[in-house]
Amino acid sequence: MNATPRAAASGGGIVLLTLAAGQFLMTLDTSVMNVSIATVAEDVGTTVTGIQTAITLYTLVMAMFMITGGKLGALIGRRRAFSIGCVIYGCGSLTTSLTPGLGTLILGWSFLEGLGAVLIMPAIVALVASNFGRAQRPRAYGLVASAGAMAVAVGPLVGGLVTTYFSWRWIFAGEVVLVLAILLLARGMEEALPERRPTLDLAGTALSAAGLGLTVYAVLRSSTWGWVLPNAGAPHLLGISITLWLILTGAIVLWAFLAWEHRRLSRDHEPLLDPAILGNRQLRGGLTVFFFQFLLQAGLFFVVPLFLSIVLGLSALQTGARLLPLSITLLLAAAGIPKVAPRVSPRRVVQAGLFALFAGLVAFLAALHVGAGPEITTGPMLLAGLGIGSLASQLGSVTVSAVPDQQASEVGGLQNTSTNLGASVGTALAGSVLIAVLTTSFLHGISQNPAVPKQVTSHAEVTLASGVPFISDATLARTLSDVGVPPPTAAAILGENESARVQALRAAIATLAVIAAISLFFTRHIPTEQPGRNHESPDTKTSA
Repeated sequence: MNATPRAAASGGGIVLLTLAAGQFLMTLDTSVMNVSIATVAEDVGTTVTGIQTAITLYTLVMAMFMITGGKLGALIGRRRAFSIGCVIYGCGSLTTSLTPGLGTLILGWSFLEGLGAVLIMPAIVALVASNFGRAQRPRAYGLVASAGAMAVAVGPLVGGLVTTYFSWRWIFAGEVVLVLAILLLARGMEEALPERRPTLDLAGTALSAAGLGLTVYAVLRSSTWGWVLPNAGAPHLLGISITLWLILTGAIVLWAFLAWEHRRLSRDHEPLLDPAILGNRQLRGGLTVFFFQFLLQAGLFFVVPLFLSIVLGLSALQTGARLLPLSITLLLAAAGIPKVAPRVSPRRVVQAGLFALFAGLVAFLAALHVGAGPEITTGPMLLAGLGIGSLASQLGSVTVSAVPDQQASEVGGLQNTSTNLGASVGTALAGSVLIAVLTTSFLHGISQNPAVPKQVTSHAEVTLASGVPFISDATLARTLSDVGVPPPTAAAILGENESARVQALRAAIATLAVIAAISLFFTRHIPTEQPGRNHESPDTKTSA
């Protein structure tokens, strides 16, 4: 590398602000629109399923091309990749804000913004390495990562406010303004230029995109298709859900991708990804914990808003406000830990962060019961924010410090692939557990309730075989009234639905809590010393 990382001089704060703003922007889209899906669907003349398709495609584009985006950053320069990505992303935001229908929404939101993100996100990781020394990176990565997590937390509040009082289109118009500001600030960033110009492995790009795309798409569709046993009416092969077959196919394609990369190396051709990098124990440990962090984070942000908005009937603004305690402790931990304890063991902080997430989930599980109010989320959100912030303060530095600086873009691609996969699995797993338990509990409840006639139970078992929808009491009462269910029977069904919803939420939370406990066993490859104090060369940390 030709450039030396700048110290925490006057320009460091601007660089950090620029990169944090970029990370915030990348994460804001999905979280800010979750509370506005129905409004957007009505405005562009489509269904909620159509909007969910656009969200799914956005995730797929990022997962498929994130590794390639990291390589392109090394090819054209990380600052240039960051700027080009911002331009593409801004064009996507502008297209989305002006969209007349679903087709242009998918073009702007799913594809243009997704392609912009695959250039921006790996470049952010590499630009932190270019602009900050190893001793300064834990704090820098912590603040950048916390900006993304905060976007998840405040997104529903922003989305609810703008959609309620203005229009959801102004959210994307505001993103265009933010992109312009980021582009102006990006001129002050240092660029670490490679000593030689790399090449792009097109066959490797196709194989990695296909393997990751099949895997992530299967995970995203698992709540509809089923994980192993197919849901009613879902596609299957030999009695096994197509989800599992697609995941297996994706794994085979990824194996073929790694075999192809080994072949290129054996012929002295530059690979898209050096397979040896995956043998690095520290990097592998960091990527694994990143996966668990985003799995737990996405699952939590799926379950808690359902409790607040569907079970309790809070508005989008009120739901967003209840998530703010998480933002507070998240920022305090992400920014405060590296400043107050710069020499603390990264492994200890990561373990403490995962334990805080576990404790928050257990606290929420213990407090959740029929009749519980929104106040029960405050303590768990404070603990979860502390956990996510603690992880954010260390993991970015752990992964990048595991390899030489010239591989920072590759690490950025792997890191964001890991986080996207984790977020996809977290949402899909929480959703599938939720619907499975809700369906079983609700159908069992009405079958045992003497106030519900047998013919009503039989009809429900047939029509709801593929899954009971997670809906509010008001929506269910209106549906029952429309189909002529007598008031006493409707009241009994409403009571069973209320109980089943809470049991389903508790099952999803318990599943996440178990995963949080398991994740603690995957921290042994996290280093015990901060990168700035570790005298071992990154090149010596590789192990099979």
